[in-house]
Amino acid sequence: MTEPFHEIFRKGEKRPSKEPAGGLSSGSKDAKIRVDTVADERAFLALRPVWDQLVQEAKIDHPFLSHDWVRVWWRCFGAGHKLQILVVKAGDRPIAIAPLMVSVDRMYGFRMRKIGFIANVHTPRFDIIVADRPKDAYRAIWERLKEQADAWDAVELTQVPSDSQTLKEVPILASRDNFLTGIWHSEDCPYLDFDQGWNALLRRLSHNHRAQMGKRLRRLRRDGQVRLEVLSNHDDLQRQVTQGFEIEAAAWKAKSGTAILCRPDLVCFYREIAEEAARSGLLRLVFLSVGGKRIAFAYALFYKNKIYVLKSGYDPDYSAYSPYLLLCHLLFQECCERGVAEYEFLGASDPWKLRWADKTRSHYWLYVMPRQLRTSLIHAVKFGALPTLRRGRLYSLLRYGRLHVGLVFLSLLPIAAA
Repeated sequence: MTEPFHEIFRKGEKRPSKEPAGGLSSGSKDAKIRVDTVADERAFLALRPVWDQLVQEAKIDHPFLSHDWVRVWWRCFGAGHKLQILVVKAGDRPIAIAPLMVSVDRMYGFRMRKIGFIANVHTPRFDIIVADRPKDAYRAIWERLKEQADAWDAVELTQVPSDSQTLKEVPILASRDNFLTGIWHSEDCPYLDFDQGWNALLRRLSHNHRAQMGKRLRRLRRDGQVRLEVLSNHDDLQRQVTQGFEIEAAAWKAKSGTAILCRPDLVCFYREIAEEAARSGLLRLVFLSVGGKRIAFAYALFYKNKIYVLKSGYDPDYSAYSPYLLLCHLLFQECCERGVAEYEFLGASDPWKLRWADKTRSHYWLYVMPRQLRTSLIHAVKFGALPTLRRGRLYSLLRYGRLHVGLVFLSLLPIAAA
């Protein structure tokens, strides 16, 4: 059922007990560090209580490192990959988890054996979970990866937030052992904080933006009652999710092939995440309706008093009203009134998001490669040639002509493919 906002945003997340099972003890400060490798699904599933406890102790402020999220990801996207989760222990006490997997991919035309996060483009933020003794934990993780260096061509850690210790510790450790490292800027995700309230938020907007929102809302109300619905659980949850997917696909995403409904693995993932999030109180399906017809949709999770929007869409028949912007307008007002801390748009800094948001969170991809001819050339392209070309007009011309700069560069060096 649809619930009032003061109820929707009062509930929402699992809270750790005062005495968590498997928690850290003072004895772990001096205990010997060791690393266990989890490589099969049964052992991964059995990690759930330890995993989620470490997420709490590491003070992770987003839902994308929960065991539920990673487990569903693996079930829907894991084909062709191999688990290689590293569990760092101080004595018998877990203090860190590196959620890793092994995959084979191509990079600038070359086959690459990669070790990376259990994640893809549908994972907005990720990291190594470190709850205690970070220097020791990172060193232990790196030493294990180094021991296996003959089995991989690159370590690729994606969507790491800019304030993560991973971006500092791993490059230092790898560089000391003469490995190549590089940090690639991924995207800056806009977000809003509501600490100053609705009136302060409105004052930050341009006069034209405020006027347009008011005008469109008045016009839409002439077509019927305008209503904002927020579903956190529902007896008919999957039907509500399906309707949301249909709205998400309705405008341009279906034609471009990026809508959830275009791919069975995406349908699997977002349906199962909805089920898990509904059970744990994190799910928020947000609809804007007029005259009883739903015309805009946001698929969101509510975690630690913050809203994270994974997918959104609108009915193109109502595009003249900017229905998704109106959904945001009404939702932000309710968030301010109900004491919600933040709203994360996630994804890139699109202009329409920046009309609202005046803050962003940067994310990076971290690479480590052994010093071999092929990997050295790939590293030189990614962290030397491409950044240089991006600063000039040549790069835009090559992109317009659908030529991949790195592949063109490497094609001049056929010996590297040996």
